[in-house]
Amino acid sequence: QVQLVESGGGLVQAGGSLRLSCAASGRTFTGTMGWFRQAPGKEREFVARIRRSDGSTYYADSVNGRFTISRDNAKSTVYLQMNNLKPEDTAVYYCAASLYYSSSNYRNYDYWGQGTQVTVSS
Repeated sequence: QVQLVESGGGLVQAGGSLRLSCAASGRTFTGTMGWFRQAPGKEREFVARIRRSDGSTYYADSVNGRFTISRDNAKSTVYLQMNNLKPEDTAVYYCAASLYYSSSNYRNYDYWGQGTQVTVSS
């Protein structure tokens, strides 16, 4: 089992920044860590992922150039630095762990955090 705990959400004005953290505990795994988000009435959406072994990253087009995903393997923590936030970034953000895939499909993720709310005001 892998436990994931997110933190760092909140309310920010458009153009502002937030950093989300996701602390992992439990079994050791190599796989991939991802961030997803879900706005009210919408499907869960891929945001970014990072491969734990080599740190390679991939972003959704909607956040590329504004968000940065990073990892600290010693702390078993993944971060999502979000800059130049827009009202359309408002959502619950979820951290997820995939044991075997490097994927943007939420169905390939095995463990999920509880989510943290990000609200961007205009």
